[in-house]
Amino acid sequence: MDYINLGKSGLRVPKYILGTVPFSGTNGFEAAGNVQEDEASRMIDMSLEAGINMFDTANLYSQGDAERVLGAAIRGKRDKLLLTSKTGFPLGSHPNERGASRNNLLTSIDESLERLGTDYLDVYFVHLWDGQTPVEETVETMNGLIKAGKIRHWGVSNYSGWALGKTHTYAEQNGMIPPATQQIYYSPEAREAEYELLTAGAELGVSSMIWSPLGEGLLNGKIGRGKQAPKDTRQGGGWPEPWVYDQERLNNVIDALEQVAGNYNASVPQIAYAWVRDRPNVGPLVIAARNEQQLKENIASYDIQLTGDEHDLIEKTARPAPFYPNWHRAMSAPDMASPSEIGYLQGYRKSMGIDE
Repeated sequence: MDYINLGKSGLRVPKYILGTVPFSGTNGFEAAGNVQEDEASRMIDMSLEAGINMFDTANLYSQGDAERVLGAAIRGKRDKLLLTSKTGFPLGSHPNERGASRNNLLTSIDESLERLGTDYLDVYFVHLWDGQTPVEETVETMNGLIKAGKIRHWGVSNYSGWALGKTHTYAEQNGMIPPATQQIYYSPEAREAEYELLTAGAELGVSSMIWSPLGEGLLNGKIGRGKQAPKDTRQGGGWPEPWVYDQERLNNVIDALEQVAGNYNASVPQIAYAWVRDRPNVGPLVIAARNEQQLKENIASYDIQLTGDEHDLIEKTARPAPFYPNWHRAMSAPDMASPSEIGYLQGYRKSMGIDE
């Protein structure tokens, strides 16, 4: 397993991180999985053996129960691993039990630390943009948590490019620690992050940590043209996300992944992980598994190295439309591109028939 710096920080993290959405499977997360403490402990050991020493959770997952399962699974192993969690989604009826306010951040961190059985987190995320809370309140509170030793780094998740820029700029201009990472949704089918988020992260020095490279189960290899999602999967179990705006486009992506998978006797998820891993500006990937066999398979994807032609086959299948200003930049001034955007502009030029 390779290790990379998380943004501009000195924290070295593995390229693959184990996510815990399937842990517990309670309080609305039943379709995501049912990993309990004993199996979770074995999965932690499997990950550590493979060099994956970072584990991602959130107070949202099973309404805190995923944190409890993870906390039990890492008991006695805390010094061997890195932990992240998140807060921000509404968890109850209390008007302050949500968002990125000082009130919610200070309350949530203590609750998460207790459930996880630790006195600090390596990374703490604001789980979604809170447009009702001043950005200075969020930045100052996160910096206060660092000074208090409750967290060592912080990040944001599901922000827009301008929200990330606003947050980062306020922190830097006021002598405070900016977010080291953003956790964003990106898969072979869902490429919207290429418009601004991946490039913004690269330009600002904010690592782009990818959540759900398998599209929340869409690319699990059990769904595709003429296939119905099995009941024992997220998509077959009534999971509401993600939004798919073009079903035929999704089918085409799955077709391409299946074609490449045949070259390696591999699975669709393995090829999806390998493709996302090697995309421009991508930092660590949060992988997940519903059981030990699935985890073993997902970890094995790290050894798959796609050829240029295989990568391009998948890339062109779901290339994002060159919406303005991207078509204008790709058409008029590609030689003035920042290093972070060159790869995307080249794809737009091909879409417009300029470069074949």
